[in-house]
Order: sequence, then C-alpha cells, then structure tokens
Amino acid sequence: MAEKVMMNVSGLIITYNEEKNIREVLECFDFCDEIIVVDSFSTDKTIEIAQQFSKVKVIQHTFEDFTKQRNIALDAAKNDWVLFLDGDERITASLKNEILEELEKPEKKDAYYFYRKFYFAGKPIHYSGTQTDKNFRLFRKSKARYTGDKKVHETLHVNGTIGALKNKLLHFSVSDYNSYKSKMIHYGILKGQELAAKGKKYSLAIQYSKTAFKFFKAYILRLGILDGKEGYQLSYLQSLSVFETYESLKKEQN
Repeated sequence: MAEKVMMNVSGLIITYNEEKNIREVLECFDFCDEIIVVDSFSTDKTIEIAQQFSKVKVIQHTFEDFTKQRNIALDAAKNDWVLFLDGDERITASLKNEILEELEKPEKKDAYYFYRKFYFAGKPIHYSGTQTDKNFRLFRKSKARYTGDKKVHETLHVNGTIGALKNKLLHFSVSDYNSYKSKMIHYGILKGQELAAKGKKYSLAIQYSKTAFKFFKAYILRLGILDGKEGYQLSYLQSLSVFETYESLKKEQN
C-alpha cells in the first residue's frame, strides 16, 4: 500500500533558517517520492541539511509573502497530490497511517483538513483558542490554490470536495516566548500591509478595541485561563499581533 502511494505524493515545505527543525520535518515526508523545499535564502544550515535527503529539490526565492512562497512550491511539484507541512509541524505514526489509508480509497476527497495539537515550549496546550485549530495539509493541487490577497495566514481555495482526518498533526509553534513574540509581530506587520492593499483605513478606536477583544476572546471565551501561565502568554501575544497589525496599517498610510 505504501509503495503505491509513494509514487503519487509530493512533500512541500517553505523555509527560512529552520536548521533546528528541518531534519525532523523532512523525515515526515518519508513516504513521498519527492520533497520540494522553497527557501528564502536561509543563513544557517537549513539547505545543507536538506540536501542530505536524496528526494529533496531546493528552490531558493526571495521572500515576498507566505502565499507566493507556497504557490511556488505547488507549481514545482510533479504530482497532483501534495502534503504541505510547516517546519514546526510533525506527523505521528497514526496520522501517517491514516493518510496512506485515505489515499488508497477509490473515492477520495480533493483536500483534507488536519487538526493540530498545539505545544508551547514542549508543553501541550488544550485551550487558548487552539481547540479547533486546523489547516489544509493534504490536497490535490489541480483542485486548490493559495489565494493571492493574503500575505499571512494564507488561505487555500479548494474547488472540490473537502474532508478532515481524525488523527492530529503535532504543532510545535512556540519553542520559546521571545521567538514566538517575534513571529507574532512579523505576522501583524504583514497583515497590516495586506489590509492597506485592500484599501482599509487606520482607526485608533478599532486598533484598541480589536486588540482588547482578541485577548478577552483567547483568555476568557476560549478558556486560555485554564492553560495557566502559557495560556496568559499566548493570549497576550495573539492580542499583540492584532495591535501590530494596525500599527503596520498606520505606517503604510503615512
């Protein structure tokens, strides 16, 4: 069964300075017959490590936004079926088996959501808005494309049937507080540029109300308070990203 699937799936990943993660995530693609790495000119050992894998093809492209990087990877894939992972994601043995079983079915969906189990510095997070976290990770590229109007939190438009796998993808998004803070600020800046491109106008009232509500939603409504210190930190950083979104939008309009 696995041998048949190996000839039909491309593993895809976009990278920048992922030397701490790249080996483990590439090992998750062991059942794929090719692996496409689209790299934003990493300055660490990401490419050196990636090239140790015989199935890897590296494409280096200057980073503009996440959507463009992902679509470059899609265009480079030779197979219709693709498995797209981020550097901080890992496939469990159970999830891998479910993927293989699903692809063997005569009547498959065109795209599959993966639910994700969130970890903060190695500690599992159960709430804080992560309860329903999911993303498309396995799909047919002939039926899907990342929409061009998103610079961050890119959206896959699927022109076909959609399913969801039962086993969760492990998401080690937060290795430490400071690196996650930098990531959330970066996301906020890109989101602000995205809003500016759509013609949105800056409002101080909207900036502060949306920032406050984001924290309230994550910490209270989504039960971040039950995740202890980590829940508070995640809620704060999610709200910080919203604040930085509108700071970025303000700068774009000056």
